Amino acid sequence: MENKKTKGRQKIPMKKIENEKALLSSFSKRRNGLFKAANNLVKKFDVDIGIIVFSPTGKPHSYFHPTVDAVISRFQNPDMQLSDETHLAMIFARNSVNQLEKKLEELDIQEKIEIDRTNYLDQMTETRQKGWWESIEQLNEDEVSKFEEWLNVASFTMHYRLNQSIVSS
Repeated sequence: MENKKTKGRQKIPMKKIENEKALLSSFSKRRNGLFKAANNLVKKFDVDIGIIVFSPTGKPHSYFHPTVDAVISRFQNPDMQLSDETHLAMIFARNSVNQLEKKLEELDIQEKIEIDRTNYLDQMTETRQKGWWESIEQLNEDEVSKFEEWLNVASFTMHYRLNQSIVSS
């Protein structure tokens, strides 16, 4: 433990954040975390939930699932049966969320495929062999003669195949 480079997670005393920029940033992060936790509760337990928070500037932010009316009705009278209209709105909202989540999952998969493809192409570009036109200046005398022989063989083969195709036509 003596060789630790960082202090790790520590308990921070609760006090008002004086720096306005830090205050707004902290609020935004905590609001997003709270809404994400609420969304996870909805997914995991299929519950109705409503959250209203006010930013330090006084702006309201809310999260309701499935609808505001359904959450408020349930809050006012937990034993009350929901109206058909509210029940249909809840079903529609849940279906919409499920469809959007499926689309998001598909887009995440496509993004991962494209990232992997880009990484593969980048790796291929980095590791590809240089073409003769890029590295011919770096050849020594022996390599130049081997390359010249290869070009002669390639030229002969091309002429031979060309003559074969003309004769067979």
